[in-house]
Amino acid sequence: MDLGLQRKVAMVAAASKGIGLACAQALAAEGCGISICARHEETLEEAAALIGEETRTYVVDVSDKDDLAWWVESTRNDLGEVDILVTNTGGPPAGSVWDMTDEQWQNGVDSTLMNVVRLVKSVQESMRQREWGRIVHITSYVAKEPSLLLPISSTLRAGIMALTKVQARELAPYGITVNGILPGNTMTDRQTHLAEIKAGKEGTSLDEALKAIAANHPMKRMATPQEIGAVVAFLCSQQAAFLSGQSICVDGSASGGL
Repeated sequence: MDLGLQRKVAMVAAASKGIGLACAQALAAEGCGISICARHEETLEEAAALIGEETRTYVVDVSDKDDLAWWVESTRNDLGEVDILVTNTGGPPAGSVWDMTDEQWQNGVDSTLMNVVRLVKSVQESMRQREWGRIVHITSYVAKEPSLLLPISSTLRAGIMALTKVQARELAPYGITVNGILPGNTMTDRQTHLAEIKAGKEGTSLDEALKAIAANHPMKRMATPQEIGAVVAFLCSQQAAFLSGQSICVDGSASGGL
């Protein structure tokens, strides 16, 4: 299927590895010019080699509003006006809700929520003028199935579901769609980190913890980042022009909520 994305400009946050990288690869395969950011130049260069020669890289801390403004402006100067925005970030720290400090909560707000607010605000005016745009927020299925291990993430991801609805309704008259993707267990560095915590609590090995997570999944496996990236690419397509305001679980039926 031709998704109609040739020569579109796509910004993908936190895309040096994992799901962000897979999203950038999927969009590049459809002919998009790609702008990616991450905190470390070395991992960005490695990612660019995997994505393609039309990739531009920028060292950015998504929790820093000045960094985000610079990234948007640099992308416009290097590639042109932004057609597609994929927001993404590393997860807030894991642990008991009683152990989370005020600083951890504030850092979570800045890196998980405010980057979404700031990035959309930065690109939406140009999208309105051109009457076309695609915005996808990568969050987590803990937005619908709150996790005792991830209190900050669960709280903020649920908030992003509401923000997605608000942004989608505001931008719908201009041909701009806004959707969220809520991945379930996916084989990424973040998943490995959470499995390490699980292994430590249960006195097992990391390998045993990962196998247990997969065994307890309805599909008896975890997702690959590429499976998430493929859904994101479709949401950015011409064919998905009437799909907006949705927060879609890509979790292999793991979540039990309606």
